[in-house]
Amino acid sequence: MVKTALVVIDMINAYDHEDAELLLPSAKRALPAVVDLLEQARERDLPVIYGNDNFGKWRSHHGEILAAALAGPHADLVELVRPDETSYFIVKARHSIFYETPLAYLLGTLDVSHLVLCGQVTEQCVLYSALDAHIRHLTVTVARDAVAHIHQDLADAALRMMEENMDARILPAAQALE
Repeated sequence: MVKTALVVIDMINAYDHEDAELLLPSAKRALPAVVDLLEQARERDLPVIYGNDNFGKWRSHHGEILAAALAGPHADLVELVRPDETSYFIVKARHSIFYETPLAYLLGTLDVSHLVLCGQVTEQCVLYSALDAHIRHLTVTVARDAVAHIHQDLADAALRMMEENMDARILPAAQALE
């Protein structure tokens, strides 16, 4: 039996980085679909895993990352997607949710073989995470309306690459967990 987990990538964010102004409009458009996926996953009792950048703060943990994002100018975006007490939280330092993190071990422990990816940035962290999942023989679905981008053309190319080269399913959030 295939077990699915929802993976929320880099949505706990203070949006104080170099590309934030380019990312924010897309993040705001993707937010309702991310919230919908979180509600669906929690209703179905599926694991929800946050894979989030540590923003170079090497002494931080998930609580500090969340607190910093909630103290930022775009706390309204973070509040809607904040982890609950049942969520898992993986702190990452680079683009992929797998790179130098315990995610593969966690997925094995949970017996998860299918990941539904949402979050940001489509042409960076989502793309590299999908590739790393693919090479680990995991099935990947990307909720196309629940991912945010910096550059539309690169995001479109990334979604196409994930579908064509990694056998990822690219679906609307309403169908992604089916």
